[in-house]
Amino acid sequence: MKKRALLGCIVLSAAASVLNAQETESDSMQVNLQEVEIMSIRATEATPIAHTNIDRKSLEKLNTGVDFPYLVSMTPSAVATSDAGAGIGYTSLRIRGTDGTRINVTANGIPVNDSESHNVFWVNLPDLALSVKDIQIQRGAGTSTNGAGAFGASINISTSNPGIQPYASFSGSFGSFMTHKESVSAGTGMIADRWALDLRLSNIGSDGYIERAKTGLRSCYMQGSYYGDKASVKLIAFSGNEETYHAWNYASKEEMETYGRRYNSCGYIFTDSDGKQHFYEDQTDNYTQHNLQLLTDYHFTNALSMNISLHYTKGDGYYQEYKTGRKFKEYALQPYIMDGAEVKKSDLVRKKAMDNHFGGGIFSLSYRNSKVNAAIGGGANRYFGKHFGNVLWVKNYIGDIAPDHEYYRNNGGKTDVNVYMKAEYRPLSSLNIYADMQYRHIDYTINGYNDKWNDATGALQLLDIDERFDFFNPKGGISWQIDSHSRIYGSVSVAHKEPTRNNYTDGKLHEHPKAERLIDYELGYTFGSRYVRAGANLYFMDYKDQLVLTGELNEIGEPLATNIPDSYRAGIELMAGLSLPFGLSWDINATFSRNRIKNFTEVLYDDDTYERWEITHKDTPIAFSPSIIANSNLSYAWRGLEASLQSQYVSSQYMSNTGEKEHILDAYFVNNLRISYTFKLPGVKSIAAGVTIYNLFNEEYENNGYAGSGYYTDADGVRQKYNYAGYAAQAGINALGHITINL
Repeated sequence: MKKRALLGCIVLSAAASVLNAQETESDSMQVNLQEVEIMSIRATEATPIAHTNIDRKSLEKLNTGVDFPYLVSMTPSAVATSDAGAGIGYTSLRIRGTDGTRINVTANGIPVNDSESHNVFWVNLPDLALSVKDIQIQRGAGTSTNGAGAFGASINISTSNPGIQPYASFSGSFGSFMTHKESVSAGTGMIADRWALDLRLSNIGSDGYIERAKTGLRSCYMQGSYYGDKASVKLIAFSGNEETYHAWNYASKEEMETYGRRYNSCGYIFTDSDGKQHFYEDQTDNYTQHNLQLLTDYHFTNALSMNISLHYTKGDGYYQEYKTGRKFKEYALQPYIMDGAEVKKSDLVRKKAMDNHFGGGIFSLSYRNSKVNAAIGGGANRYFGKHFGNVLWVKNYIGDIAPDHEYYRNNGGKTDVNVYMKAEYRPLSSLNIYADMQYRHIDYTINGYNDKWNDATGALQLLDIDERFDFFNPKGGISWQIDSHSRIYGSVSVAHKEPTRNNYTDGKLHEHPKAERLIDYELGYTFGSRYVRAGANLYFMDYKDQLVLTGELNEIGEPLATNIPDSYRAGIELMAGLSLPFGLSWDINATFSRNRIKNFTEVLYDDDTYERWEITHKDTPIAFSPSIIANSNLSYAWRGLEASLQSQYVSSQYMSNTGEKEHILDAYFVNNLRISYTFKLPGVKSIAAGVTIYNLFNEEYENNGYAGSGYYTDADGVRQKYNYAGYAAQAGINALGHITINL
């Protein structure tokens, strides 16, 4: 009852008014290259784009152990998920129901999304938030940016400025599931008003809530800066290394009832005579990623400046897993004879590896005066990646096999070039007109053999992809400052997105997926005064040829994503904030949405005969798109004491596009309580110590999963459909203590 009452307060308050988070935290060093580059792709306060800014101070309060998606999960329309169930390891973020492959992410304007999967693997960027100055999240198509197409949102990250004075700090956390985090940061401050050097080292680990979902993360961040009278240069290097036990199988309701909510089937080998299950200890994902950025900036005048940045990312890693009853021919192995019988399959351990290179450059030329804020920019980037697999061990195998027997290899290459022009013009002090045009060209190739067997050819799937895309993405809008408190805005934006690697490798061999198109309509209102902030944003995102899973299988039995002609997302985002002078503040937001595919054809196959069965659905919900997302952050600060209660409600959502009741992910309502106290000691600038209690009311919930259907023909010849689903169980009440010492 208490939970329902609190939820009612959140939703009713959010329906009355809305919050637009303010951009704060400015460094004493006003001339810096990150600011110039970020501003060329960021929305300003007057840009008619729905956006939220998160400053460094806000991030520091939350960054005690959990991954990046959880640090921004309280922003409008955002939902974070965790495979391990405790917010560390493989985590992901959805905004307006769109997944990470459709959220454009940049760091200092440089693309972060993987060129082939379009995803951001936050596990490869551990503790990056500790080296971040601020973040802007743009919802919808957003402004023109570099890298993957923004099909639901974009996240623009600006890394930290150097400190003016020398500094050193240590932060540590320890809590439930043996979760721990240790970070050390130090900087020289400005040397001779020109030079600065900053360094951070981090170590994060957790056993996870899910069984064996252990995670070990290590990272470093180094930044060297030079500031001249008109020019500035930064060399930034950051690296991440992760070792994570697989927890991505999730568990069915039946498995949870039998083995418990923490059950993890990944790495299963066999069940012994006593009923005990045995698992492969090295069922792990291992990856190392190095990022290098050279950022240069030159100010010709106070109004005109140019930024040129170069970047290079090297990724190298693998995951290995135990597979039961695999056919030898799928792994380029020969059958053998045992006891007079031919053996064609057995258990084995395989390793899938990647070796990736991504580099290029971006630029922007910016001009600003009292009436005009304009930029010309773009980038050219090249990706090359190797994908290959090895067999490490085969149970009872008789015959010759190399220690690292290779069974597949293919190469992916991608060239991504874009150029944009954008301007904001103020014909009146209260009126802002916005225009933005981008041209983007992509060349994408995949050559070699995939890891999937094709019975039709008697060989591994041959990949021979050579695709080219040319996109024109215009955007425009208007913003009117009604008075000193109120602003209204509207915009229309067009965005395009090329298919991902999986859309090709898991697609039909004789058909290639088409690019997707989005027309995004936004209409908003904001209000701001000394104590109250509020606003509302209406959106309608009209998709053409959106790629969704249909349930159909391709020639090699893999799930198939197909272009759907018509689909849409429509909703209203409501935000409100109250800040009182005696330290009490309350920020809330809520999204109410409708997400639909107008006509959807589900394709099923008979378990025995593989006969095809098509089922047509009308006006079916889009998977993983809850109709209600509501957040509340009630906080109080008095002298060095701070306390906050974070609450999030996510309504039920479907895990497939068919609207099946058995595919529903139930609604959940989760609360986190954070308490901290900051004080000083001789020789120490500050010490902040506290504790965060996650899932305060011990909610039993799942925030991610998968679902599908199949059918069989009964004895009477009647088709019988069945459904299946897996769920990512999340931890109950748990705690994490933390301390930060600034010298």
